[in-house]
Amino acid sequence: MSKIGIIGATGMLGHHTAKAVLQSGKHELVVIHRESSNLANIQDLEFESKIGDLTDRLSLFKAFEGLDYVMNCGAYYPTTPKPINEELDIAENQTANFITAVKNSEVKKGLYLGGAIAIPKSKNGPGDESLTYEDGPSNTSAYAQVKFLMDKRVREAGKNGIPIVVGIPPMTFGEYDYGPTTGRLIVHTLNQTIPGYVGGDRNVVYAGDAGRGMLLACLKGTPGERYLITGTNINMTDLIQKICEIGGISEVPRKVPLGMAKMLSKVKMAKYKWFGGELPLLDETAIAVMSAGQFLDGSKAKKELGYEPEVSVDEMIQRTIDWFNSEGYINMKSQT
Repeated sequence: MSKIGIIGATGMLGHHTAKAVLQSGKHELVVIHRESSNLANIQDLEFESKIGDLTDRLSLFKAFEGLDYVMNCGAYYPTTPKPINEELDIAENQTANFITAVKNSEVKKGLYLGGAIAIPKSKNGPGDESLTYEDGPSNTSAYAQVKFLMDKRVREAGKNGIPIVVGIPPMTFGEYDYGPTTGRLIVHTLNQTIPGYVGGDRNVVYAGDAGRGMLLACLKGTPGERYLITGTNINMTDLIQKICEIGGISEVPRKVPLGMAKMLSKVKMAKYKWFGGELPLLDETAIAVMSAGQFLDGSKAKKELGYEPEVSVDEMIQRTIDWFNSEGYINMKSQT
């Protein structure tokens, strides 16, 4: 059996990717984690543990020893606000460490978990992997700039002979979203604490499907290529209505124009920077993701990897709600 190492297995996508590795029955799972990582939330997995940190190149060299494949599901993601140059330096260094470790190891292939925001909006139909920015995105948010930089570096490395691919799940929902991350939309909608939502087109995918697609991209993908691990194309208004219907609430959040959402975000982020507290739901990253949404074409992954989503939008929402309920994220009174 081959050994597959996963960085970021404690996150939602990493956890589901790890489950896909085990469910295949063909691979042994190795979880690569920081020494300080809390592994309590992945005790449902059977794995070998190795210490490795994306900020420490030598630790990655050691962690990759004896592995056949390695998947980076823990790529840098801006959270608390920092100066943009600091954000880019962190992303550059961590990506370089991962690429170099793949290059200098004996792994057959590495995979980087990318972001759909690195793909420009298509002018004709759904977006696909062929779309690239010539000079970088006009969106100046740290999230957009960081994801563009990392995507570019990994694709360049693959084209230069390093066995590395990019797997890109779009808007992902599912279990094990302890942050929560994308699942904040569902939690705040059902708790009726969402200030509003921005309309537009999206592609949503169940995290279990995304994890399976990521594994296929790692095993079958061509170095230097991107693979969109898609689910279903859906309008944001329809998605919000489905969340409300399945979650059992009658009060649907209001739709907010993008310009107003940006203004509200700036005000709330200014208060956060000055006074602290909880990071606003409408933060810079949320606005960046909302403004970059589009329908996506998953035909490349279907043709080259044999990937197709299996879980419907309704089932995805139901599974996610059930998990959030079981973990106490949702106020049950809001569903009565």
